[in-house]
Amino acid sequence: MAKEEKKETIKKGKVSNKRTKKTVKVAASEKKSVKKETKKDGEKKTKAVKAAKSERSGARYFEAVGRRKTSVARVRLFTQGEREILINGKSYQQYFPILENQLNITAPLEKMKMLDRFRVLVKVKGGGFNSQSEAVRHGIARALLKFNPEFRKKLRKAGFLTRDPRTRERKKFGLKRARRAPQWRKR
Repeated sequence: MAKEEKKETIKKGKVSNKRTKKTVKVAASEKKSVKKETKKDGEKKTKAVKAAKSERSGARYFEAVGRRKTSVARVRLFTQGEREILINGKSYQQYFPILENQLNITAPLEKMKMLDRFRVLVKVKGGGFNSQSEAVRHGIARALLKFNPEFRKKLRKAGFLTRDPRTRERKKFGLKRARRAPQWRKR
């Protein structure tokens, strides 16, 4: 009978003694565990990002930042306008004359079959040509993810969303470079 009374007091919302408080806490933790299970079982809900609007033209765009070594690329994918890829005001073929770098940039768009869907504007600085092209690729992949969160699986599998952490090692004092020590003489 005591158990039935406890259940009744919980249902009514009245807390009469310490024992019922414990049962209330257990009930709350059971609810939390149920929520955790539903999150694990069900797919994660990803929120679609609202596109920003350009101040000049009023066109919608999705913006992201890509990085590699010391290069930083700010990428904007415009849904309207002429279909082109501009890097620092030049077409990507002019900015990167090497074919490998050009393919590097278009890879995420080709993977998602979106090459002719966007006008891509990029501002990139720092580093060399190779690291800049990889930073642009990283930025385009992140912007595509903001455009459609369902692209995550394919882009992750292709390795476009992974930020390559390899950077130049710092020079240490007492050494000539990062690890090169001055010539050692025994006598």
